[in-house]
Amino acid sequence: MLLLALDTATPAVTVALHDGTDVIASSSQVDARRHGELLLPAVDRVLAEAGLKLDAVTGIVVGIGPGPYTGLRVGLMTADTFGLALGVPVYGLCTLDGLAYAADIEKGPFVVATDARRKEVYWATYADSRTRLTGPAVDRPADIAEQVAGLPAVGAGALLYPDTFPSAHEPEHVSAAALASLAAEKLAAGEELPAPRPLYLRRPDAQVPKNYKVVTPK
Repeated sequence: MLLLALDTATPAVTVALHDGTDVIASSSQVDARRHGELLLPAVDRVLAEAGLKLDAVTGIVVGIGPGPYTGLRVGLMTADTFGLALGVPVYGLCTLDGLAYAADIEKGPFVVATDARRKEVYWATYADSRTRLTGPAVDRPADIAEQVAGLPAVGAGALLYPDTFPSAHEPEHVSAAALASLAAEKLAAGEELPAPRPLYLRRPDAQVPKNYKVVTPK
């Protein structure tokens, strides 16, 4: 097994290789505006670090969000393209699940929250690092304060809103290393992984203007 994992659902552009036992190479850069520019060089970098070529990959793992439309589609389209070119399966994993897996919280329940912009968070609750209880969902922090009261929290969304998430922990962003490790564990156990389809949870920011006039030639 050689899994290539990547995620662009948060400001982190993150890539990793997993050989079925351990992560053998990884790269993460935080830049919310340069997903498309940074992703392929990061793939080249981890392959070079591992001394491998792309055709050695036997499966692709991609974070499916939730996340903003523009960033999220960069990772998903890249994963689909690699899968088609190599003839290998493409597996999806919830980005919040990757954060939960990497969280340094011994006992649950706890909450994972990422920045959804518009003063909202993408969030889910977990019984432990591998078991999601609720979500994912998108809400204003104040609207879920009662539901998450007293729970430890991880992620950039939790760090942004300390009034709602006073017990916020790192990691701030997901890592492809965690996604790859979680995927390898699930595949080894015979679990079926989600399809690589995006979890947007809301409409994109870009909208067709209302009262748009269609001009047709005479």
